[in-house]
Amino acid sequence: MDQKNFILAIVLSVLIITGWQYAFPTKPTTPPPQTTGAATGTPAAPAGQAAAPGTAPAVPGAPATVPAGQQTVSREAALARNPRVSFSTPELLGSISLKGARIDDVQLVKYREELDPKSPPEPVLSPVGVAHPYYAEFGWSASDAAVKLPGPDTLWTADQSTVAPGKPVRLTWDNGGGLIFALDIAMDENFLFTVKQSVENKSDKPVTVFPWGLIVRFGQPKAEGTYVLHEGPYGVFNGTLKEFGYSDFKDNKQQKIASTGGWVGITDKYWMATLIPDQKSKVDVTLKGTGADADAKYQIDYVGPGLTVAPGATGGTEGYLFAGAKIVRVIDAYREKYGFERFDLTIDWGWFSFFTKPLFWLLEWLYVQIGNFGLAIMVLTVIVKAVFFPLANKSYAAMSKMKRLQPEMEKLKARYGEDKQRMNQELMQLYRREKVNPAAGCLPIVVQIPVFFALYKVLYTTIEMRHQPFFGWIKDLSAPDPATIMTGFGFFPWHVPEFLHFFNIGLWPLVMGVTMFLQQRLNPAPTDPVQARVFQFLPIMFTFMMAPFSAGLVIYWAWSNTLSIAQQYFIMRRHGAPIGKKAAKAAASAATAEPAAVPVAANSDKKGGKGSGKKR
Repeated sequence: MDQKNFILAIVLSVLIITGWQYAFPTKPTTPPPQTTGAATGTPAAPAGQAAAPGTAPAVPGAPATVPAGQQTVSREAALARNPRVSFSTPELLGSISLKGARIDDVQLVKYREELDPKSPPEPVLSPVGVAHPYYAEFGWSASDAAVKLPGPDTLWTADQSTVAPGKPVRLTWDNGGGLIFALDIAMDENFLFTVKQSVENKSDKPVTVFPWGLIVRFGQPKAEGTYVLHEGPYGVFNGTLKEFGYSDFKDNKQQKIASTGGWVGITDKYWMATLIPDQKSKVDVTLKGTGADADAKYQIDYVGPGLTVAPGATGGTEGYLFAGAKIVRVIDAYREKYGFERFDLTIDWGWFSFFTKPLFWLLEWLYVQIGNFGLAIMVLTVIVKAVFFPLANKSYAAMSKMKRLQPEMEKLKARYGEDKQRMNQELMQLYRREKVNPAAGCLPIVVQIPVFFALYKVLYTTIEMRHQPFFGWIKDLSAPDPATIMTGFGFFPWHVPEFLHFFNIGLWPLVMGVTMFLQQRLNPAPTDPVQARVFQFLPIMFTFMMAPFSAGLVIYWAWSNTLSIAQQYFIMRRHGAPIGKKAAKAAASAATAEPAAVPVAANSDKKGGKGSGKKR
């Protein structure tokens, strides 16, 4: 049984820190079967649709990164190349290019690239001409090649020079053949663009066009590379979330999906660009990658049902673009207000969202009341401890009994040390007689696992924790502790080489390791000396393993350990279990005691009879 407890403790320990995210991906990520498209910049037409009258042709593909013969330029220079409609809202700053009617300049007002408040605003979308363009467009396709359509080089006319919440802009273009195309672009106070696409037919015959929306991204961004968080293309199709890695589109592969409503986008850790078509329309979605390495291009698009516009009539549809920060309350508000199907899944809550999301709401509510996310984490820990207090009490009471039996266990070890099977039998008799559950010591760890992972998910995934300070040197709870050994705990800041990062341990991970060591001292030690030494090594191992984790998570773990120590110490005192020097003295006394003086062994010998004695 002692061996089983040892194995269980090791498995749980490793599971907590490393095993979970690799053994259990946060969501199913199996994509539908892949089909290979042509190695051009343009996705093939949606499945089952050919370029024939009444069917949708291909969506226009991505242009070159920069105009031929030109080098990449600064963001300011790229923006200056084309006339623009500017916008400024409480959350966004940027502009819309009139060339191509391209939404390609979106920056976040309240979020900076670095912790320094003077660093540039975080960009979400960027124009053609910079190193990594990233933009959205809305337009039309037609199966009739005679219909002249607006394209990426079309210069649109705007009815005003700015757009703001409650003040939409209208972009128009006359094809010279009786069709007037219009884009009415409105913005709210957060991150949503509402785009109404319409066509006025002044010709003498009906025309059929297919509205589409697309997002193009050049270059593969640096992702976290972990199963804990999805980064890359994803969407909800027919009510089901599907996620794709950038590697799914190697060798010009593509995904084609037919869906009613839903949404499709590309997400980073904290921001995303997402297309949301009319939720009642049937759309054909294509996700595609072309090129490789620095020349990689990724395009997601949807094509809506054909609009047949009679002479003298106007036809149109409405779609949306979300380009901004993944703030939980904003995402949920859009889902409720506009009916965007399962839009809350744009934030990766994982398999246990039923627990993770309520934990986030409680944590955010505590932050609003207290004003500091670090203190909110500590109060949340107290609440969690209070919820599990009765269960932990029973566990610690059982551990106290185990601690009190430590001298007896040492005597059994001295008497039957070479006969493992007999010693285990005697231990089980001792446990039954004293009504002790030897596995109870693992219960506190088991209880903490779901809370640990849920809090880890919250701290790692949600933008609300980004750049949130604690006290002292902790300026960002979502980042590792910056006061590390290799920097003299912040007194000698320098760029620590990559090969030394393993030893770059912060103050809070050290505090966590010390609390883990102190808590371990209160637990009954394994009778096997090898196991005992391994357990003594665990606090050191955890200190190194927790060092790269976010400071908020390490603070939670250290504080949780401290509360557990206080609770366990109180219960052990109440049950009369030896603590500290008394426990060491009792163990030493038991180790030097005469084996023949063990009453349990004597009883066992009587039950075993002469036969068992002869065998020895």
